[in-house]
Amino acid sequence: MSEAFVTAFRARLGLPSIIDVHTHFMPEQVLRKVWGYFDSAGPLLGHREWPITYRDEEQVRLKTLRGFGVSAFTSLVYPHRPDMAAWLNEWSADFAARTPDCLHTATFYPEHGADSYVQAALGAGARIFKVHVQVGHFHPGDPLLNEVWGMLQDSGTPIVIHCGSGPAAGEFTGPEPIAELLRRFPRLRLVIAHMGAPEYSEFLDLAETYDEVLFDTTMNFTDFFEAADPFPVHERPRLRDLGDRILFGSDFPNIPYAYGHALHSLERLELGDHWLRQVCHHNAARVFGLE
Repeated sequence: MSEAFVTAFRARLGLPSIIDVHTHFMPEQVLRKVWGYFDSAGPLLGHREWPITYRDEEQVRLKTLRGFGVSAFTSLVYPHRPDMAAWLNEWSADFAARTPDCLHTATFYPEHGADSYVQAALGAGARIFKVHVQVGHFHPGDPLLNEVWGMLQDSGTPIVIHCGSGPAAGEFTGPEPIAELLRRFPRLRLVIAHMGAPEYSEFLDLAETYDEVLFDTTMNFTDFFEAADPFPVHERPRLRDLGDRILFGSDFPNIPYAYGHALHSLERLELGDHWLRQVCHHNAARVFGLE
């Protein structure tokens, strides 16, 4: 599904643009390692083949994303070990400075000094954070993150958090660690990546308990995801009811299909044009003050 499909999709809905809250721009050496892991179909991918559709250099990827009519996006970075998050944040700050349509993104890891570099990132204008529980292999309730979560709760900054057990379960994935975290920090603006796959129902329960919990649709409902972690049909009414809490995400460029397929997959849920407008633009515009 080409750029023409995405253009027609936006025109039919009367959308000025798409806002994509789950895209990856990283330092070149980090991105190459990530792509290498995808190429190896490693255990964190469930040993599943995952060809990358948009394996291009940075400026080409930016041109492609903008060609789809994406007016705002993220540079989601995430550390897998200590002493990595701070320099990733430095790179992301520079990337945001030279890429005005990118929402300034930052990250963190449970380590001494995390509160200092998160505070510095907020002071420098970070508007969204990324946490990857599966890759980082840490409990989100780690005491080393107490001050970090407190700062992010007080600032209302959204945190895209990969915490569901898909595509492969980890020691700290699943709804229980997040439920524990939210009991301590109930106003955290967590954006549950991939709708919390495959524990969809349990994460929807958390959203009904905590008003600040959001979701992104990254890879959900696509043929690729439905083959492994299908979204339960009986939960579609809750998708509709929580329509103002769901944000579009794509996982660009690391997707094994054309960008437009993600939008088509939302459309075929048949939840209505108003729902699509909210998810693909309006909700993120409200959350990030882009209206």
